[in-house]
Amino acid sequence: MEILNNLAELFFDAAPWLLLGFVAAGFIKVWLPDDLLSRWLGGEGLWPITKAAVIGAPLPLCSCGVLPAAMSLRRSGASRSSTVSFLIATPETGVDSIALSYALLGPVMAVIRPVAAIISAIFTGLLTSLIAPTDSANHQNACSSCCGTHNEAVIDSCCDKSEQKQTGFLNRSISALRYGLMEMVDDLVLWLIFGLLLAAAMKTWAPPMILADWGSGLSAMLLILLVSIPTYICATASTPIAAALLLAGISPGTVLVFLLAGPATNIATMGVIHKEMGKAVLITYLLGICVSSITIGLATDAVLQAGDINIIAQVSVGSEWLPQWLIYLSGLILLLAASASVIKKAWSNKQFPHNH
Repeated sequence: MEILNNLAELFFDAAPWLLLGFVAAGFIKVWLPDDLLSRWLGGEGLWPITKAAVIGAPLPLCSCGVLPAAMSLRRSGASRSSTVSFLIATPETGVDSIALSYALLGPVMAVIRPVAAIISAIFTGLLTSLIAPTDSANHQNACSSCCGTHNEAVIDSCCDKSEQKQTGFLNRSISALRYGLMEMVDDLVLWLIFGLLLAAAMKTWAPPMILADWGSGLSAMLLILLVSIPTYICATASTPIAAALLLAGISPGTVLVFLLAGPATNIATMGVIHKEMGKAVLITYLLGICVSSITIGLATDAVLQAGDINIIAQVSVGSEWLPQWLIYLSGLILLLAASASVIKKAWSNKQFPHNH
C-alpha cells in the first residue's frame, strides 16, 4: 500500500504542472507561424546560434519531432550551426518539461534545466561553426528520413497531423487542446507511467541516498552519459526518472547530464544528422553535448554544494501552495486523457497486431 500512496502523491504533485505544460505546449504548437523560425534563424555567427537556442527551448518537440522542423529551417537558409543549436535546445527542455520539473525536481532544478539546455545548445552550435563550416542546405525530406526509422507512436510525434494549422481563434484553440491533451499524451503516457512508478518504488523501497557513494563526480557522469546517448526519451518523460535518481542519491549534476543528453541524442537522431549534414557535424554534435553536459553537471554540483542548497528537500514540493480542488481536478483530467490513450493503444494493437 505504501508504494500506491507514494505513487498517488507523486502523481498529484505533478498533475497541475503537467497539465499546464501540455496545454501551453499545444498553444505554442498551433499558434506559432510556420515560417517565423526560418526568418529568425538565418545567417551566421553567435546571434543566430543564440536565437536558435532561446527560441527552441520552450517549444514542445521531442528528439524525433524536432528533426523535420530543424531540417525545414536548414532548407530555408539557416546555417548548420544554428540548426544544431535548435536541434539541441528544443528536445532538452520545453514548457511542459519545465512545468513538470518544478513539480517533481523543485524550483532550483526547474531554473537550472532550461538555462543548461540553452548553454549546451549555444556551445555546440559555436563548436559546429568552428569545426564544420557551413555548406549549402540539403533539400532532402527530413520528415521521411525521421519517420522511416520509428514505430507508429514515434511517427505520430515526428510527422503529426497538427502541422496543418486551423484558422480562427476557436478552431485553433480546440486544435491546441487536442494536440496537448491527446497527441502529446499519446506520445508520453507509457514513459510517464514508467517514470512515476520508478520514482514511487525508489521512494518506498530504496534507502535514502543509497547511490550517494558513487552517484556523483566525473565517473558517474560518464556512465550516465554512456547510457543516455543511444536512448530515446523526451524531456517530459525523463523528469520523473530524474526524480527517482535524485531520491536514490544521484547528485543533481549527474541527473542533469541525463536530462540534457537523454532527450538530445538517440540512434535515430544521429542517423538523420549524419545523413542530412554530414559526419563532421555529427561528431561535433556528440562532442558538444558530451563536453557541455558534463561541464554543466560538475559546475551544478559545485555551486549547489557551495551554496548549501538541498535539492532532495525540494523534490515533489511544487504543488504545496496550490488549492486541493485544482490539484485533484488536474489529476482527474490527466487520468481521463491517459486512460483514453492507453485504451486507444490497446485497441490499435488488437486491430493491427502486425503493425510494428
